[in-house]
Amino acid sequence: MMNYGESLKYHREAAGLSQSELSKKTGISHQNINRWESGFVLPNIDFCVKLADFYGITVDELIGRDSIK
Repeated sequence: MMNYGESLKYHREAAGLSQSELSKKTGISHQNINRWESGFVLPNIDFCVKLADFYGITVDELIGRDSIK
């Protein structure tokens, strides 16, 4: 399982976007994206929902959470 920062970076790169491009497309500051991906700060749930919706995935997928069985 990836940590949340690695997972955020993975989804951004899978979409073919730089941090700056993601910032422009979502209105989320480049600084926040960088801090989240670096693991310095946890994104709040509102930003997680916004990014998951942007990528067309669930919040669980966005943060690298495996399903619990």
